Amino acid sequence: MVIERDSLLSLEAYARQRAQFRAEVIAHKKLRTLAVGPHVTLLFEDELTIRYQVQEMLRIERIFEEAGIDDELEAYNPLVPDGQNWKATMLIEFPDEAERHQWLGRLIGVEDRVWVRVAGFEPVFAIADEDLERENEAKTSSVHFLRFELGAGRVAALKSGAALAVGIDHPAYAAVVEPVPEPIRTSLCGDLRV
Repeated sequence: MVIERDSLLSLEAYARQRAQFRAEVIAHKKLRTLAVGPHVTLLFEDELTIRYQVQEMLRIERIFEEAGIDDELEAYNPLVPDGQNWKATMLIEFPDEAERHQWLGRLIGVEDRVWVRVAGFEPVFAIADEDLERENEAKTSSVHFLRFELGAGRVAALKSGAALAVGIDHPAYAAVVEPVPEPIRTSLCGDLRV
């Protein structure tokens, strides 16, 4: 499902509804946010989280012309899952700047080592940063965009109640959440179509 230009609120209408919409999105994101170990958080995006991001960008940048709105939709619509996959923003979080810099050097390639596993199936590793490269020979970025292609079998199993695990398998950082808490699993299953 993509966000159509005609479905967006004007800047004035969004200003009137922003506080209520923001509160709704914050509550919704709690059901889509998963800590994977102490320093990585995955925010699983969907139509609502991306709609909020687009509306906020239009507000911040004061974009109201069609071409500018189309540019924002072109940038953000690829982050909306299509019914057979999940898309997530991966945040690598270290409060201390020096420690973060050191860890980002150690974590090169971590974005390719994030996986989801549906009970009874092999893990699916993330396809990372399809829009642009976010690491170099010295360090990785603290933000990555991930896509997990599930396929019909995994989708059907999840819709039938199969357990879900999420993990990271990197030499410098390994963590597993098994099982994913039911409220989060249920929210993520809402993205899927058989």
